[in-house]
Amino acid sequence: MLPDRSFFYRLAEAAKAETLPRFRAGVDVVNKEASGFDPVTEGDRAAEVAIRSLIEAEFPDHGILGEEHGSVGLDREHVWVIDPIDGTRAFISGVPVWGTLIGLQKNGRAIMGLIDQPFTGERYFADGNGSTYSGPDGERQLKVRDCGSLSNAILFTTSPHLFVGEELAKYREIESQARLFRYGTDCYAYALLAAGHVDLVIENSLKPYDVGGIIPVVEQAGGIMTTWDGGRPEMGGTIIAAGSRAVYEQACAILSR
Repeated sequence: MLPDRSFFYRLAEAAKAETLPRFRAGVDVVNKEASGFDPVTEGDRAAEVAIRSLIEAEFPDHGILGEEHGSVGLDREHVWVIDPIDGTRAFISGVPVWGTLIGLQKNGRAIMGLIDQPFTGERYFADGNGSTYSGPDGERQLKVRDCGSLSNAILFTTSPHLFVGEELAKYREIESQARLFRYGTDCYAYALLAAGHVDLVIENSLKPYDVGGIIPVVEQAGGIMTTWDGGRPEMGGTIIAAGSRAVYEQACAILSR
């Protein structure tokens, strides 16, 4: 038996109870990376514990891949992929573009997913057949848009500073051809793509938990999400998401050189 939307929403509410009270509240931050800055907050850790406890109670035979508390049962048929706060830098800066990502895989393939933004009250959910939005302005089916070509595309990336060498050159070439580019929205960029507001997201150095909850939302809204060389995106790495095949192919022609 697979979970339904109400269970995903229960998980989101449990995470929200831990994250939202800490947002814009001067939370303690721990740096996980000795040579750089990879922040984690007590909200990250508490939210993941809350999500995991519900999954373990309801689906004890499922595996869990989490960012903050390790992984169990990754060889099982069903595996949950959890990022309690995607966009921790935005979270600690008071910017409401972070989100809780909850995904479910079957035999290594992402089949259901949720992008939850507690501060704005928006949820982007993929149930295996389609993607839906619920938020302050109601509920609706999610559908990507077709802007026709890269020259008409709105492009997002978390930060161009994350690219170096050839990756940076490729990204800049695409950026130079896009109609508009914006930075710094983390998982929210993919939600906007699934909703048909933007056309292209290009990232690198992503982990499985960065994409696990996002892939189904994008794909079930009619979008395309792969690695730069066209592979499945479940393991992360260099990632491209697009709302149309034409934009995807134009960008990939540059990324795959």
